[in-house]
Amino acid sequence: PEIPVLLDAKRGDIGSTAAAYADSCLGDLGADAVTLSPLMGWDSVKPFVTEKYAGKAAFLLCKTSNPGSNDLLALDLASNQTVFEKIAQLAGKWSSEHGASLGLVVGATDQKALARVRKAAGSGVWILAPGVGAQGGDLAAAAAAGLNAQGTGLLIPVSRGISRADDPGQAAKELKEMIESSRQSVIAETAEPAATIEDYQTEFLEFSLGQGVLKFGSFVLKSGRTSPYFFNAGLFANGAALFKLGRSYASAIMSSELVDEGKPKFDIIFGPAYKGISLGAVVCASLYGDFGVDVGFAYNRKEAKDHGEGGKLVGASMEGKRILIVDDVITAGTAIRESHAMLSAIGAEAVGVAIALDRAEKRSLDDPISAVQAVARDLSIPVVSIVNLPQLQTFLEQSGRYDEMVLESVSQYRAQYGV
Repeated sequence: PEIPVLLDAKRGDIGSTAAAYADSCLGDLGADAVTLSPLMGWDSVKPFVTEKYAGKAAFLLCKTSNPGSNDLLALDLASNQTVFEKIAQLAGKWSSEHGASLGLVVGATDQKALARVRKAAGSGVWILAPGVGAQGGDLAAAAAAGLNAQGTGLLIPVSRGISRADDPGQAAKELKEMIESSRQSVIAETAEPAATIEDYQTEFLEFSLGQGVLKFGSFVLKSGRTSPYFFNAGLFANGAALFKLGRSYASAIMSSELVDEGKPKFDIIFGPAYKGISLGAVVCASLYGDFGVDVGFAYNRKEAKDHGEGGKLVGASMEGKRILIVDDVITAGTAIRESHAMLSAIGAEAVGVAIALDRAEKRSLDDPISAVQAVARDLSIPVVSIVNLPQLQTFLEQSGRYDEMVLESVSQYRAQYGV
């Protein structure tokens, strides 16, 4: 097989000069990847990993193994990060925003820095960690600090330890075995128990995939992140799908804290315009059809009606009642917060939210809670979902019908962005 070539050039310059360096390193010399200094920002990195070199990779100098690296790279910033942690965070951000293949160079001799870089960059960024062997870096400690939960994401170059050995072939073999042993130890120590998944959740995921509502691939979200999956509830667009969708919501609600000994803790289901209207209706019908739970249903209009019954609210009277809000997903939580404020204004009490999918991911790399967690915290109400990201991962692990790359991409996405 072809052996990839990483050129340790340590380049870093303004855009036009960087483009010339990229042509020389990746074009003329044919390297597959190059090391770069990122201190001049994205425009100095861009020529190496975009456009005609979009299939190439770059490793950014982050926390190098030489003692003098502390003079600059270990300085504290006003953001309560070191310079090297900021570089690590930017590598993850640039990779996500621009679809670039960016890694980091971190000396294996400083395991504390290596661990901090892994945390700042996320699990999807590869780290080149020189320093094992002649420079005194400990392989097992470096692996524990730098590998992600899947036991990947770390390249450990060793030169003198092999080239100067009496038997270089045997030295390389022993190194390979030591790396694999360290990988397995990290995987065993960091493995999380699989999220439990109920039959109704499996059925929901299967028919969501069948309807094209849930897709696997590469999707750029509004946040700028590149997600390995995409969920569009608007594609539940026929009677059979809506029937199954309503049953899934009803099962999730009846299995949650919104119900006590078979009795709902809410009086009315409210569907915010527009997607919530149809969702609320099918959920209300399924609660009665499957569980004999008969509650009211109401929804709002975006614009007030100036004839007939008038106003923005339609359906059951909500004043003085306990309300369950039903929607498809929570992205920023704006619609839910607006619904909560509107219900409070008419004397109703929002007691919970039910959604189809909880992406269970950080709102940003600087914010450790998800949009769902923020809604639950800020409004002091529970949020129930049919499925969440950990359960999607469990579904893929148990299914056996999907390419291993799909599971790996979802697992890495969860490790990087999950809560």
